[in-house]
Amino acid sequence: MLDFKELEAFVWAVRFGSFRKAAVRLHITQPSVSERISRLETTVGELLLERSARPIQPTMRGREFFLHAERMLEQRDEALKLFDSEEAFSAPLRLGTIETIVHSWFPVFMQRLTERYPKLMIELTVDYSPALNDRLMSNELDILLAMNGYLSPEHIEYDTLSPYEMGMFVAPRHAEMLSERPHAWCRTLPFISFGKLARPYEELVRYLADQGLKQPRIHSVSTLMTIVRLTIEGLGIGALPVATVLDEWRRGELYRIALPKPLPPMNYDVIWRSASHPRFCRSVGRLAQECATQYASARHAEMATSHFTGLWVPPNASVFTPEATPPLI
Repeated sequence: MLDFKELEAFVWAVRFGSFRKAAVRLHITQPSVSERISRLETTVGELLLERSARPIQPTMRGREFFLHAERMLEQRDEALKLFDSEEAFSAPLRLGTIETIVHSWFPVFMQRLTERYPKLMIELTVDYSPALNDRLMSNELDILLAMNGYLSPEHIEYDTLSPYEMGMFVAPRHAEMLSERPHAWCRTLPFISFGKLARPYEELVRYLADQGLKQPRIHSVSTLMTIVRLTIEGLGIGALPVATVLDEWRRGELYRIALPKPLPPMNYDVIWRSASHPRFCRSVGRLAQECATQYASARHAEMATSHFTGLWVPPNASVFTPEATPPLI
């Protein structure tokens, strides 16, 4: 088997025409250079150098082999540069994320990621968090922007992302009806949520059970934008990330129901396998954190400065017992 140390000794001996100069270049002794080249000649089965010549000259086969040896050393050095500079990372990044992130800060993240790593190619998968976690552990994905808690902690590393506030929304015509008939609040309309495999669906079921609704009618939908559309069309009460429907809420296409107890937030992490490229993955994770935090801050600022006062549905006093009047944001 060829050894890079033997190749280096051969290449520098040919370049300098001297074992002594090659030894100085490699910071080893002259006998060590001679020994390495002898081992190389034993491996290939032929003499590569004319030792009697001054300066030392490669044999006919040695001249041919010298070209290959130089290329092998250059390729080795090029490969090792990957570990000196993260910006040089060029392998396809198999990235998995959930739809809520895709429809919020993900485009900015993609832009900044490709600016930081200009040679990077992205292979994107959008799916539920459980499916993404399974694909991460089977080495089909490299990094996730998804819900954590599905994999054994000793196999992964992760950084926390800004959570999403959740809210319940209805179409304007239902907002008027619910204001006039508050006692029919959660028994008149079905709910619309993510698919049954998604954690927000499970959390909605538990939330409604805590409020006394043991068998809620819930339409489970696979995509966020479909939930938004069905809610706007009046097919039920949509359980939605507030930040992703600010525009629809501001325009009056959706009204938000004032809840005495908040829905559980949607918490996400950036996740990667412990065995993956640690510096690169952590760098991507920090960038995702920055984008998620900036998006959350901007959306909170929008809610604080925009007029949402008239776009709330009062809570149902017969089912809920609010401790305060509906907030303005």
